[in-house]
Amino acid sequence: PEQVLLEPEVLHVLAPPFVSRSQNESVVVSSHGKRRRSFLRKKREPPPSAAVTLHQGDGRGSNEDVSVPKDIDLMALPQLCFPGISSVYVYKEQFHFLVFTDVFGNKTHGVVMQCYQPVLVILSFCNGLGSAKFPKLFSAFSFCVISKYPYFTALKDCLSCLLIQLRNCRSSEIEERVKEFAAKLSLVPIPPPGQLHLMFTLRPLTIVLPSREDKDQPAIDLDLHLPFLCFRPQQLLQVLSCLLQEQRVVLFSADWARLTLVAESLLLYLQPLSWQQPYVPVLARGMLDFLMAPTAFLMGCHVSHFEEVAAETDDLILINIDSGAVSTSCSDTVDLPQIPAAAADCFTQRWQSLQIHFDLNQCHRASCHDINERRAQRRAWQHNLNHDIQRITLELIVNIFRFCVCHLNYEHRVFNSEEFLKTREPADQLFYKKVLETHIFHSFLKDRLNRKMDNYTRMEISTRSEMQRYDATVEVTRRPTMQEIQARRRSSITETGPNKRLGMSLPNLRDEQMNIAFYRNGIIMSDTVRTPPKHVKVFKLPDFPASLSFHSVQSYYSELIQHLGKAIFSVQNENSTMLARFYYLRGFINSLCLRRLDALSDFQNLYKTDTAIFPTHLVTWLVDSLQRDERHQADRRPELKRLILKPDDHVKKFELPRNPLPLAEFVRCVQECGIVKDVATIHRLFGAFTDGQSKQLDPELFRLFYTFWKETEAEAQDVNLPTQVVDHLDNSECVYKLSSCVKTSHGVGKIAMTQKRLFLLTEGQPGYLEITKFRDIQEVKIASAPFLLVRIPSLRIQTSSRPEVFEANLKAETELWNLLVKEMWAGRRMADQHKDPQYMTQALTNALLMDAVVGCLQTQRAITAASKLAYFDKIKHEVPMMVPKTTSETLKHKINPSLDLAEPQTVHVLLYTPGQLTCDHSESVKNPKLWVALSGGRVVVFDAASWSMLQDCIQVGELQLNCMLGLVQEQVWIGSQDSVIYIIDTHSMSCNKQLTEHRHEVTGLTVDAKDQLNSQQLFSCSSDGTILQWDSASLKVKRQFHLSCDRLSSIQIHEGTLWCCE
Repeated sequence: PEQVLLEPEVLHVLAPPFVSRSQNESVVVSSHGKRRRSFLRKKREPPPSAAVTLHQGDGRGSNEDVSVPKDIDLMALPQLCFPGISSVYVYKEQFHFLVFTDVFGNKTHGVVMQCYQPVLVILSFCNGLGSAKFPKLFSAFSFCVISKYPYFTALKDCLSCLLIQLRNCRSSEIEERVKEFAAKLSLVPIPPPGQLHLMFTLRPLTIVLPSREDKDQPAIDLDLHLPFLCFRPQQLLQVLSCLLQEQRVVLFSADWARLTLVAESLLLYLQPLSWQQPYVPVLARGMLDFLMAPTAFLMGCHVSHFEEVAAETDDLILINIDSGAVSTSCSDTVDLPQIPAAAADCFTQRWQSLQIHFDLNQCHRASCHDINERRAQRRAWQHNLNHDIQRITLELIVNIFRFCVCHLNYEHRVFNSEEFLKTREPADQLFYKKVLETHIFHSFLKDRLNRKMDNYTRMEISTRSEMQRYDATVEVTRRPTMQEIQARRRSSITETGPNKRLGMSLPNLRDEQMNIAFYRNGIIMSDTVRTPPKHVKVFKLPDFPASLSFHSVQSYYSELIQHLGKAIFSVQNENSTMLARFYYLRGFINSLCLRRLDALSDFQNLYKTDTAIFPTHLVTWLVDSLQRDERHQADRRPELKRLILKPDDHVKKFELPRNPLPLAEFVRCVQECGIVKDVATIHRLFGAFTDGQSKQLDPELFRLFYTFWKETEAEAQDVNLPTQVVDHLDNSECVYKLSSCVKTSHGVGKIAMTQKRLFLLTEGQPGYLEITKFRDIQEVKIASAPFLLVRIPSLRIQTSSRPEVFEANLKAETELWNLLVKEMWAGRRMADQHKDPQYMTQALTNALLMDAVVGCLQTQRAITAASKLAYFDKIKHEVPMMVPKTTSETLKHKINPSLDLAEPQTVHVLLYTPGQLTCDHSESVKNPKLWVALSGGRVVVFDAASWSMLQDCIQVGELQLNCMLGLVQEQVWIGSQDSVIYIIDTHSMSCNKQLTEHRHEVTGLTVDAKDQLNSQQLFSCSSDGTILQWDSASLKVKRQFHLSCDRLSSIQIHEGTLWCCE
């Protein structure tokens, strides 16, 4: 008989939610949702020669609409579910996998199961003598499960379970069984990122959903070693090279399932590089024209089309998965640059150490009588193998791109590709030149410029050689001084090889040429890649309910919440990371049940356990959906306030004002444009512009001021001083102001001002002549100097460093320079007297503002206006800030914790945590720190060795902080007026835990100094007299007692006795 070709069509679309409160309980499961678009079932007319009867199953009419959920486009789905020719004469169940990619690069994954149903065909004879049976035929139909997550193996197992049920049911029951199957799958939550997998039973199999390693990586639910079975190392490296160079790649196989699994594995090998081009791993027979696309792509089709595709299209990379051959549409060989040999050799060595055959691993084990036990053994083996493959492929990517970071400019987000290419071996330069032009590499660079701390970065750092570690410590400063630039130039000329100290740190270096090649290639064979995978815990979900009514589903969720509660209790004192995963899951299930406050409470607990998996978008939705009574309840629960109060996450672009500016708007604009933050200084600037006569500032004047400030800033950065001048400056000095060329008592030249001194740049032969350091000035005044028949204004500076007076004929600039020098002199005196360098920084800011005011006003009142900004010069005459002698003799250094804030803040608590003053690469050795608690719940951290600011703001609540306590250099506990104890992790410098057991403001914290390692004698007190004893490991209250007093202000343990102070 002649082959009958049938065009596939969509019959049913099932999408959650499958049950709702309002639905009739008699209808157990139904396709639920509003109608958005529809596919019309086409009524097919049988051919004249035969009448074919297809069993519809439900017996409904052929003109019925099928509802399609939002955001799902099913136009191409029928073809993809039947990508090849379906024969009506043979039947065989089979699976294959799909990946859909939208225009934004978001992926959706599908698993397709093809089944066959016998069709009874009746041939009617025209002579009316009767009828006869036609040979047995089969009608193909398929089920496709679509998910946002790539759970290929798990969904295949689920469909396999469905297949067993369908074999034993009548055609009229198929639709109901499929609806029940879909409803059960919709009850399964997705595991949070980390080491917690979920298990559920779908008779007869037990199925596991693996979790993602972290939130930026996809879940891996396939056999990553499949390409290792299909290709030899050389061919696999050739395929990866083609993908890195973004070629037009086509995969071929006789097995549709193999196409997607191999394609997905190849893209996972490239992580963290992410494929940016069109990606269609399965092309149906009617989609082959996709291969004519002019752009790069990765696609797959049946091997029967190999010759046709090779003949019709040019410049394709043809990869036959079944034979392991890699060729082009024009040749049997691939003429493309290969992956650098050193990285390829390292990868090949790692390949040879892999054990990629399960049966070899199981030779010594007893035979399993339980299929689920056997599957569990296979999963464990596959999990370990996937981990090993991920590590060696990541090592390959690290070895290829290791030195890219050496040529990144983070400030301007620039990658110097030309300099990078110069450092590569000549044989590898063509490969890198092609890769550097690809979208996949540009995406990779974005993450590097964002300093993303992912697996790539961690491996790159952990596998650095001694030489690479040394280079990494020589970080380019944000704005290098001119002296540093000169020093580098001298060093590049005089140093022709590794210096002596560096060479001594590498005892195994023998041949210099070998060392240079080793350094250039950056190949490190390290045992780091052999690290075992992290321990995984599997949580079993309850059995699915027998009935899928609304009440049954709610009961199922309640049972799941109970199981999660038991799991939380079992790991409370053991593993905070696993505890966070259980809290996350319970919060998610509570959200499904609309228990919003319980869900928020569970997500709030993530702050005590692991904030890395905090579901910001879900919590935002929960907060927005709170009913009025729920919001009132949440407001009465202090632990939920953090989630209810929304932070200001609005981002805007700075724009120059267009309307007159009152004082408040002027302050905002000046702070937004980054000129100065201090409110008092901005108020003085506003007074300088308005002269006290106007309450508003003209927007045009602000534009002139802003433009002049930015131009002056740029000019200061572009000052190019001769080497002999730079040699006289300190490393931290920059030139902030240059005069015009003037006559002075020491010759003709330009006066230059840095933050430390004045010096003269002599004309003619460029030279350096120091005028004075600001601390050496004794007197500054305006005089007049004779010039021909007139006298012109001049500036005279008396200094202690030389007997003669320095005089400069600055003419029109005299008054401005007089203001600048006096302000810098006054600031220097204040800084020395108070031992606070911030006075000098503020004086420099005042001087620059005065220069900008004079530059943009250009009127006779400009100097008068600028003088309003001479703050330190005024206060030294008005109310001298005297420091007591004892304080002056004792004071060593003064720091300003409010430096980056708009206004000075009150210091409420200080905490010193000890460490070591010596620098060491060991992570366990840390410098001492000074913790400063400011108003409004701000904590600022200083390095007590260098007194540099380590952390400018750790926000812990909104109210005043009353006490701080350090625990074994790992945690800092902080008691607040809001009754919460905040815990800061000293490694991440973040507040990741909170204790809310107190009901009044926390006023004291203490720990037994003799028992700090165990931290069992840890107490806290609140103002109402409540004292709690804590177990610092589990963060649980061990004991609680109450003192009758007006206000308990502090507690302290001394010699085993707890002392309390009112």
